[in-house]
Amino acid sequence: MEASFYSPETYSQLPDAPGVYKYYNEDQELIYVGKAKSLKKRVASYFVKNSGVNYKTRRMVKEIRKIEITLVNSELDALLLENNLIKKAHPKYNILLRDDKTYPYLLLTHENFPRIFPTRKMIKGRGTYFGPFASVKAMNNVLDLIRNLFTIRTCKLDLSPYKIAEQKYKVCLEFHIGNCLGPCEGLQGEPAYLRDIEQAKQILKGNLGIPKGFFKTRMQEAAERYEFELAQRFKDKYDLLEKYQAKSMVVNPSIKDLDVFTIVTDEKLAFVNYLKIKNGSIHLTKTVELKKRLDESEEEMLITAIIRLRDQFQSESPEILINLELEEEIEGLNIATPKIGDKKHLIDLSLKNAKFYKKEKALALGEVQDKKSRVLKQLQADLSLQELPDHIECFDNSNIQGTHPVASMVCFLNGKPAVKEYRHYHIKTVEGPNDFASMTEVVGRRYKRILEENKPLPKLIVIDGGKGQLSSAVEALKEIGIYGKVPIIGIAKRLEEIYFPEDSYPIHIDKKSEALRLLQRVRDEAHRFAITFHRDIRSKNAIGTQLTAIEGIGNETADKLLKHFKSVKKIQQARLEDIEVVVGKHRAEKVYQALNEKSSD
Repeated sequence: MEASFYSPETYSQLPDAPGVYKYYNEDQELIYVGKAKSLKKRVASYFVKNSGVNYKTRRMVKEIRKIEITLVNSELDALLLENNLIKKAHPKYNILLRDDKTYPYLLLTHENFPRIFPTRKMIKGRGTYFGPFASVKAMNNVLDLIRNLFTIRTCKLDLSPYKIAEQKYKVCLEFHIGNCLGPCEGLQGEPAYLRDIEQAKQILKGNLGIPKGFFKTRMQEAAERYEFELAQRFKDKYDLLEKYQAKSMVVNPSIKDLDVFTIVTDEKLAFVNYLKIKNGSIHLTKTVELKKRLDESEEEMLITAIIRLRDQFQSESPEILINLELEEEIEGLNIATPKIGDKKHLIDLSLKNAKFYKKEKALALGEVQDKKSRVLKQLQADLSLQELPDHIECFDNSNIQGTHPVASMVCFLNGKPAVKEYRHYHIKTVEGPNDFASMTEVVGRRYKRILEENKPLPKLIVIDGGKGQLSSAVEALKEIGIYGKVPIIGIAKRLEEIYFPEDSYPIHIDKKSEALRLLQRVRDEAHRFAITFHRDIRSKNAIGTQLTAIEGIGNETADKLLKHFKSVKKIQQARLEDIEVVVGKHRAEKVYQALNEKSSD
């Protein structure tokens, strides 16, 4: 298997063989990974076809600057290699499988008197991992079953033979309540303990028949010895396994190991359900969401999901059932689409789960959209607005005792913060603490710029403050000629009063109203954004002033020192020679002397 590089212009030189191709952009960033039965035909299809190719694919092709290929022996090898490369690089044009969480495993440790416990980290050499489990609940069900059937230790003690012989340990509460047989004190031998571990291992593998046979034999042997109490305990454990197995039995037990995959799609997403069947029981069920990137077909998305999910859940089932008819068989994968019988019932069950997941997603999205729409419509009604206020901008000033006056503007689109549209403002034309004049300046600057850039005006402007601040903002809108084109209100903090221009009396919105809560959220976000900015400015100026207060040290020198040493404290701790390297001997002596005199005081 060898990698070779090509330019987009030389795609016709690619071999007519199975493999994986990788597309890179001009920044040498991997943007797409694909697999093909014939690299030459598949890659050529991107550059030769024009009609029927969607916009996203054409956009990707324009970005391609380099093609890298890797030859493999079969189409299945290509699928597996493609999956590994996508997992590592996450190229932006590949199908996105929305399932990034880590899954739990049960670990059977490699140590004296092995333990079984849950983990999400796989560390090579630590033991044998079973899973992953689709949910913590499913994992705990298996773990609880094992702990009810066998007395397996839960402590972390090193039970080396010589430590047990030296009697380094004492039995704990688990021994006294019957959950452990005390191997730490030598009360249980390792051969007997390992017999239980072997049966537990079979359960972890999904082979319930072997431990059932184990308990049945032990029960019969105890009964033959007239040890009826012991026989009853083995019978209880046998019944527990029967009950556990009966819960998950869905088809004829003669159906052994197989995987079931079904897919349903809409315009942008696909939903794939996976059922893992072992010995006629559902061993695992999982539904995932896939996001289309290049308008992929159902078949492409299903094959992608099959490879990724089998890899993720470590399935080696020899047979795969799906709900689609594939155009071509994939060599190395035994894929079938049953039409009748128990296997068709499994397809129907899986498809039912996939459709249910899709419906739940649509309902959840609809509820979110409905809530946003409802709140905005309520706000429109409460403020008597002509248009739905799906674009709101809010302004706030911040200064403490007149120092470093700044302002902020926050933007909400469809009722949600649009953080990229937030703006900070340094007050340029106003001297001293004048909130009204500052508001006039920033509102004027904001909408003059909007008009110059020919961008859309908001559907509602909110001013954090009462009549005075609102009047100042109105003055700015009048100066640039948009007063009356955009609704504007002021919201006073104390009583949550809403002020309108040229109206002396405020209105009050019901305190429980979702519309008022949205306005409060917008106002509070503007206030937070302004305060944070103001604190940053004050902090930087305070540090700079400490240095510029030294005779002969200006802003440029102070900036150099702070850039190099990061803080005044680190400058104070530095050696004179280190400061000299940054600002020269003369200035360094002044800084060193001034800061160290201050320290000694």
